[in-house]
Amino acid sequence: MQHSGAQRTWQGIMLFYLVALIAMGLFWPGSENLAEGLGQILRSPSLLLSDYMVIGGPGAALVNAGLVGLIGLALVAFSGASLAGSSIAGIFTMAGFALFGKNPLNVLPIIAGVYLFSRAKQVPFKTYLGAAMFGTAIAPLVSQVAFGFELPLFTGLAAGLAAGFVMPALATHLLPNHQGHNLYNIGFTAGILGTLAMSMLRAVGHTSVPVMHWSTEHTAAMSLAFGVYFVSMILLGLLLQGTWHGVGEIHKQSGVLVSDFTALTGFATTFINMGLMGLMSLLYLWLVGGDVNGPTLGGVLTIVGFAAFGKHLKNSLPVMAGVWVACLILVPDAAQPAPQLAALFGTTLAPMAGSFGPLVGLAAGFLHLNTVMHVGVMHGGMNLYNNGLAGGLVATIMIALIRALTPAKN
Repeated sequence: MQHSGAQRTWQGIMLFYLVALIAMGLFWPGSENLAEGLGQILRSPSLLLSDYMVIGGPGAALVNAGLVGLIGLALVAFSGASLAGSSIAGIFTMAGFALFGKNPLNVLPIIAGVYLFSRAKQVPFKTYLGAAMFGTAIAPLVSQVAFGFELPLFTGLAAGLAAGFVMPALATHLLPNHQGHNLYNIGFTAGILGTLAMSMLRAVGHTSVPVMHWSTEHTAAMSLAFGVYFVSMILLGLLLQGTWHGVGEIHKQSGVLVSDFTALTGFATTFINMGLMGLMSLLYLWLVGGDVNGPTLGGVLTIVGFAAFGKHLKNSLPVMAGVWVACLILVPDAAQPAPQLAALFGTTLAPMAGSFGPLVGLAAGFLHLNTVMHVGVMHGGMNLYNNGLAGGLVATIMIALIRALTPAKN
């Protein structure tokens, strides 16, 4: 565990990177109507896919991302937990998804529900910090009930509170299914919970209509801004005595939950890995002719966060390659929205490559694209971590087959 001085330093660095998102949004061209844009984001039903750069404008989306990330950082302090790989992953995932589905209004009830669960169990809140952060995957439940179905606001808030309360118990019991090979375990949990919630809502006559808000006009500017953002992580890590040798040590890890790279190599080297993964993700989007917008940047920032907690180039690239190969066979264009997101978020299956080799990772990516394009209808867009649900299904099936076909050791 890092001593208190190092903890304060890296908490300050995390604060800097979140405030940088807010500053980027405040000074983004065309941000004169920032308050109006934030209001539109807060009132959005926020179902998949709701690109907040379309709904509120790029400036408002970036400010929202920074604010939601700050909520995540505040949770670490409030809970008394130490900043670690898991919390870095949680903070950047919250910030990333705040570009297309999360906002302060719809995440706080879920967090409060997890807190109430910890009180009911009489255990410290930090025990369920991961469930509180990643459980905000089901944030659209709050917004859709309140604004999409036009029910009273307290109804949506109550739905979020209830979802947050049951989230920790479900996540604990679903983890063994994929044995830690799906990094977005809460996405698997939220997908099942969202399916249950959507089924109940449909039973009383409320059906969510799929949405597609997807911006294409900000790719060049966002690529430049976030390219600088990720390069700064690499330079910072090197300046603070991170090493390329340490990155090599990270590459030796399978990434299976729980893989805390900050404990393995320290924060500085972890930040180098984070910056490298961010640049690699942007490069993939450019190579396939994709878009850099709210949803794809959400994917990139999630990869960056999990580069502290399981992902690295060696275990992620085979999965992305598998998605790309599946695109060659199954869809006309890898630059379509769904394949772009599948390649980014499909790295939830990086531990498959890390544990069983690049060919298994390639197969996992191939299967993931097929799965993720068809599971969203189950939860009606209520689960933002749709790839976590798909990844959980793929990992569960593949792990079962691998274990069954692998000769038992004496």
